[in-house]
Amino acid sequence: MLPVIAVAAPVAGDREVTLGGAGSSDKSFDDTVFSVQGSWGTYLDEASMWGVRQTVNARDSEGESVKFDGSTRVFYDYHFGNGQTRPFVGVSVGGIYGDQVDETFMGGPEIGIKHWVQDKTFITAMAEYQFLFKSGSDARDRYDDGAFFYSVGIGYNY
Repeated sequence: MLPVIAVAAPVAGDREVTLGGAGSSDKSFDDTVFSVQGSWGTYLDEASMWGVRQTVNARDSEGESVKFDGSTRVFYDYHFGNGQTRPFVGVSVGGIYGDQVDETFMGGPEIGIKHWVQDKTFITAMAEYQFLFKSGSDARDRYDDGAFFYSVGIGYNY
């Protein structure tokens, strides 16, 4: 007999926090990058949510001081279904800043999935396509010059 997990689907007004991370190093550990991403959001109804996502990156290269950069963006996601596993699509817009980047705006679409492992706790995976721009007209011209970003993490509804 397998246990059944009863998942209480989020409703309007429910909040959510997520936390994820990533890292990489070259084979001699002379160049190491760590990344932490978190988000806070609130459900507008059982499928729609808006929130704020924050990413912080730290790069430690041999012979140099640690350099930091980050991004802060507002997002809107739409979730499909109401079961234990729910895919979502969305969009985000915000800014990028720090020691290793030119401060500018960023935005783009995102897609992901959430899988509840307990009533209020879930794991999540997401892919974002982000492009940089300085103005609205620049955004149209720069959309094809973006990059993909991937993340995995855990989340909690309250």
